[in-house]
Amino acid sequence: MVRWEPGARERLQAAALELFATRGFEQTTAAEIAQSVGLTERTFFRHFSDKREVLFYGQDLFLQAFLDGVDDAPADASPLEVVTAALRSGAALFPDERRPYSRTRQAVIDSNPALQERELHKLAGLVTAVTETLRTRGLDETAATLAAETGGTVFRIAFAQWIREGERRSLTEITSAVLRELLTLTGAATGAADERR
Repeated sequence: MVRWEPGARERLQAAALELFATRGFEQTTAAEIAQSVGLTERTFFRHFSDKREVLFYGQDLFLQAFLDGVDDAPADASPLEVVTAALRSGAALFPDERRPYSRTRQAVIDSNPALQERELHKLAGLVTAVTETLRTRGLDETAATLAAETGGTVFRIAFAQWIREGERRSLTEITSAVLRELLTLTGAATGAADERR
């Protein structure tokens, strides 16, 4: 008879991250992760298809948060306002108490090229999904792609700042600051273009 283990997925994730950080991703096996929390390898594979999935579990929730932000934006919102709503919704998935976990997770990913590729693929999937959602709101291909790519870049830059040692601002605050910087840059570029005419 299989015994139900409460919180097994979360325990496996915490143990895996600790082992990946101390021993290395490649040097850690699924069996070792499971054993470190008193579970079997079979239990590990009931929750995760492989050890990479421990780091990328919740990807669907991540994507859905951004899409919910797009859906919740007013119908008359500009493309940048829609992207701002998506970023705000996505940032809500990263409360301050999650920062240490995210910081360690990113360090593990940064030390492994295959994991870096997987992370880039996740962000590319986000941009593609947001692009499609913007197109369903009536934006043409160029505007939808530009807005979604901009949102992806803003998130990537804001997230990197959020996980820096010593950073205290929330991800929402940092995202807003990066967006303001973008608007300053585009305003300056527009002003320079107008002066050249």
